[in-house]
Amino acid sequence: MNPFAVIFDMDGVICHTNPYHAKAFEHFFDKYKIPYTEKEFEEHMYGKHNSYIMTHFFKRNIIGEELKQLEEEKESLFREIYQQKVAPLPHYLTFLDDLRSKGYKTSVATAAPLANLKLIIDRLQIATKMDLLLASEDVSQHKPDPEVYLKSAEELGVSPSACVVFEDSFSGVTAALNAGMKVVGVLSSHSQEELPPCSLYINDYSEIDSARVTNLLQS
Repeated sequence: MNPFAVIFDMDGVICHTNPYHAKAFEHFFDKYKIPYTEKEFEEHMYGKHNSYIMTHFFKRNIIGEELKQLEEEKESLFREIYQQKVAPLPHYLTFLDDLRSKGYKTSVATAAPLANLKLIIDRLQIATKMDLLLASEDVSQHKPDPEVYLKSAEELGVSPSACVVFEDSFSGVTAALNAGMKVVGVLSSHSQEELPPCSLYINDYSEIDSARVTNLLQS
């Protein structure tokens, strides 16, 4: 086992789920007669935790039991829509196997609920290829707070400076940078200009391999 770890966000990083989240939110907001625009989804939905999203779109504080109920309603919709469509970003599985063959520790750290994480991990059959899985329920503070990434490093037994994070959203990149980690920006949902400065940017996983990750960590 080498001394480094690679930590993946999930939505937009392992799978391109954002169009399906948008579809689920459209059904959900239509039911509650909540107005929305595609621009609002880009600015206030992608990469954000449900507590932020609900509060923004409902225009009032959504917390506690109400948040839990609304979140479960929306995420159940998402799983129903996405369960037959689960697919990894191009070349992701090959890249993951490459990392594992070189002794990298690998993990997932997502702001999504555990049920979503389980759906994707099980459908892609990659549970045995991950040393750690952290979901929304595992932290008290959500991205851009670095808690999920710092907790990942701690539980993996590596220092934050020995971690590379793959992220696609502004809040996610910010969280990883706040944790003191190197970041690869995955341009599935946002352009390079829309993200904080990353060490590297990729459109998909054909543009990176384990050797490039090692160079990044040693630079």
